[in-house]
Amino acid sequence: ESDQTEYRTLDDSTLREAAESDPQGFVKRSTNTLIIDEAQLIPSLLPAIKKAVDEDIRPGQYLLTGSANIQSLPTVRESLAGRIANIRLRPLARGEVKKIAPRFIESAFEQSFSRNFDHYDRDALIELALRGGFPEPMRLQDRSRRRWHNDYINAILERDLKEIARIHRKNAMRDLVNILAAWSGKFMDLSAIGSGLSIQRPTIESYISALETLYLVERIYPWTKTDYARVGKQSRLFMVDSGLMATLLRWKMDQVRFDSDRSGKLMETFAFNEIMAQVDAEDGLYELFHYRDREKREIDFIIEREDNALIGIEIKAGSAVGKNDFKHLKWFQNNIATNQTFTGIILYAGEIPASFGDNLWAVPFGLLWS
Repeated sequence: ESDQTEYRTLDDSTLREAAESDPQGFVKRSTNTLIIDEAQLIPSLLPAIKKAVDEDIRPGQYLLTGSANIQSLPTVRESLAGRIANIRLRPLARGEVKKIAPRFIESAFEQSFSRNFDHYDRDALIELALRGGFPEPMRLQDRSRRRWHNDYINAILERDLKEIARIHRKNAMRDLVNILAAWSGKFMDLSAIGSGLSIQRPTIESYISALETLYLVERIYPWTKTDYARVGKQSRLFMVDSGLMATLLRWKMDQVRFDSDRSGKLMETFAFNEIMAQVDAEDGLYELFHYRDREKREIDFIIEREDNALIGIEIKAGSAVGKNDFKHLKWFQNNIATNQTFTGIILYAGEIPASFGDNLWAVPFGLLWS
């Protein structure tokens, strides 16, 4: 309510100058909660906020929002450790769009899948993935949606890179963003990523970290909780939105529909966006990993519950699943997860959830958000 909350944005040049000139005066509140948008633009506000909350320890006095992870910025010297809670606002998941609280992860652990859900065939799933989860472009048609995505990337590279990450090589960063879009879902190989760029390896690592801070890319770490000596240690890299990825790669519906490599990559990034949003929403109950060993046995995603129970998930863009599709999940179940509860799932474009025995399931994509 207006008498309890005040909003100030540092995109406003006058407010920004005031914040720079007098941080402590800027953070003084006349309401219960002060919302400061784009707070990462003025790192000197954090010590002032720290002082204010140390003098008055009531929670909820400040809500800091912005397009970057303020605690990861190189210009920030005050972490606010013990005084701040982080909530990541991702692009919309399908459950949010449909106003449904998804139960996919819980249902997977219980192996109890509803048969009352909306079915999406392969083309419908590709269309959803091409749209992505940013609210504004979801409602736009192809050309307008691509323009929005490009404007979004340009705005981040024009402003945030220079003002927040202190990186001024905009053209090199734009090339890197395009390359990382092509690497979405792949295992990180800095030498290969940088092969077409005139950037040194340490610089590439710092640039990727900056893009993570700006919520453009995200890495998923390997599941290594085993004595198995051949487990790979490489992380996988994902774009934070499948629609943004498709725009950067200039993919259109017909280019994806008839290309199994592109459709597989698009659906895997889309699935990651959906699953990661649900993992986040459970506030630490689950962690998301991937699995790969030197024998090239791979599992796209592994969800570990806090009691060490596991779900292995593989993504299949097609509408048919056979026994052979479960070979890596079954091997992991029989050789790695022998002392843990394990459920193996293939997400596919089919119409019904089907048991393949031994806690192995083919599950339609529609159940991700039903």
